[in-house]
Amino acid sequence: MSEYKDIENKMARAISALKEELAGIRAGRANPAILDKITVDYYGVPTPINQLSSISVPEARVIVIQPWEAKMLKDIEKAIQKSDIGINPNNDGNVLRLIFPVLTEERRKELTKQVKKYGENAKIAIRAVRREAIDDFKTQKKNSEITEDDLKVAENDVQKLTDKYIAEVDKVVENKEKEIMEV
Repeated sequence: MSEYKDIENKMARAISALKEELAGIRAGRANPAILDKITVDYYGVPTPINQLSSISVPEARVIVIQPWEAKMLKDIEKAIQKSDIGINPNNDGNVLRLIFPVLTEERRKELTKQVKKYGENAKIAIRAVRREAIDDFKTQKKNSEITEDDLKVAENDVQKLTDKYIAEVDKVVENKEKEIMEV
């Protein structure tokens, strides 16, 4: 059973990676998660923006970034401009405002295609874990560590885990698509 725990952990990591990827895709509303991968040079150390400032969402399409040190404002602004989030921050001297434009229908469709691609990559990762696990069980069978019946049971259990995690991927992707298509 501990063998299954390892398999399940690997499949769960594929879901986590998918959720992280999808958090970086901006839908029509402001989501502070799009800033997670952006770092600012803070005394020679690349530091995430959320460790240098408070981040709030006062309105559905606005993120406000309030640096704890005023001198970091320019550096944070430059880091956001260099990033690929596609939003130019407004700097009023105290805070940065990221104003998210309403997405066009065409852009929404592009984003849903991207979401589907990420979902498919997660499924591929989960299937790779399944293949690797089944190969391990076949090797154990070949080495007479388990019986033919044990192998069939193990293959069946691994397939059930795979189905469960593939369904989870579908659910995550579907929720993100709904969020993107929401006007």
